[in-house]
Parts: sequence; structure tokens; C-alpha cells
Amino acid sequence: MSATVSPVTEIPALAPERAFAHFADRLGCQADPADVWYAMRDGLQDFTVVDVRAEGAHRKTHLPGAVGLPLDTITPERVAALPSGLLVVYCWGPACNGSTKGAMRLAALGREVKEMIGGLEYWIREGWPTEGRRPVDPATATPADLGLVC
Repeated sequence: MSATVSPVTEIPALAPERAFAHFADRLGCQADPADVWYAMRDGLQDFTVVDVRAEGAHRKTHLPGAVGLPLDTITPERVAALPSGLLVVYCWGPACNGSTKGAMRLAALGREVKEMIGGLEYWIREGWPTEGRRPVDPATATPADLGLVC
């Protein structure tokens, strides 16, 4: 590598129109936890939140109003029973790909779906409310404390 080229510019950036398409595609598949919370808080929730973690984890704590649909229960019959419209799927956090798997399965069954990046972990870090048997204190909560797994 030349001393005049940084690792950042060694591979040229995409043309603006290609970069726009790339980022638009990403946003077409992802939802930010802040956007989800603000929509809920402001009465603009035009989507259904789906928790694909294990049933026990969902019972312990989940996003307000989230439907529990563990990965192994995603069937055409269960999906048909979900409300129509966009589904926003989450699992524990970025180190868990349960939400990616769930979103893929839901899309394969013909549903519009976005994955909430950061999952419940980042929801809790931001201090937003949860429901369930063990509401979360974001200041002290850890996955081990809550038994939260994908």
C-alpha cells in the first residue's frame, strides 16, 4: 500500500447513486430501536413487534406489546394469525442472529419484515420500557441476570 493512500481510501467509495441504493436496501430491512420506541411513544405504531426468542425469555421481559413467536414456532399457521402489515423482529442483541433467521423465515412466508438492529439488549441500554414478569432496570441489567437467550 502506498504511503499516500489510507486504508479508508484504498478501496474507492461507490458512486453516489450506488451508495444510495445500498443504504436504501439496508434501511428496507432494518429498524432502529429508537425509531421503534418513538413510533410507539407517539402513537404512530403501524407495525407489529415480534420477539423470536424462546418463550421463557419472552415471558421474563419483552418490548411493550411484542408478540412472542419463537423461531421453532414460525409456521404458516402461526404467521397467518399475526396482524397484517409490517413485522419488526428482534431477539436479544447483536451477537444473536435469531432475529435475522426469524425475519428470513417470515419473509419466506410472504410477510413484510424488518429486523430491529441491536435487539432487546440495545432497547434496554437506552432505558426504554419493557413488559413481562421482570421489568428491566437498564442501569444494571445483563443477559445473565435475566436469563435472556436467543
